[in-house]
Amino acid sequence: MPRRKPWLPPRWVVRLAWYTHRALYRVTRGRTGLWRPKDRTHWGTMRLTTTGRRTGRARSVMLGYFEDGSNLVTLAMNGWADGEPAWWLNLQTHPDATVDLKGGARPVRGRAAEGEEQARLWDRWREIDRDLDAYAALRSSETAVVVLVPRTESRRPETPVAGTT
Repeated sequence: MPRRKPWLPPRWVVRLAWYTHRALYRVTRGRTGLWRPKDRTHWGTMRLTTTGRRTGRARSVMLGYFEDGSNLVTLAMNGWADGEPAWWLNLQTHPDATVDLKGGARPVRGRAAEGEEQARLWDRWREIDRDLDAYAALRSSETAVVVLVPRTESRRPETPVAGTT
């Protein structure tokens, strides 16, 4: 059981932090804003680019992650607010995506962890954030553990060409 109820800043503060982080990454042309996990008790940041489920356009978001072998693991948490984050809905529709990490880009395929794998990876996130369960309890639905598996081809997410079926 958590020792205390976790505190979340107002939603506008969370959104402002997201926009600021993306802007910093863009302004510095990727030199600032990404980092690798230092050790088992820290997460890194990556830039995930998915294909929009309605528009077909490339959509990017900055996310925390840790490495599980060659896979990258993140949480579909929407800043601990209710509802699924748009990037996760996009990834469910178009699982092929690209991640930018400190040191380069990588094509990936996203999926939700299930069963024993989900429990193992959730426990691993607990090593990073001891209040994980308390934050997750703030949401009315289960938080998906998302696994980004490396793909062999080196292309960005495909965007449909207008006029093709």
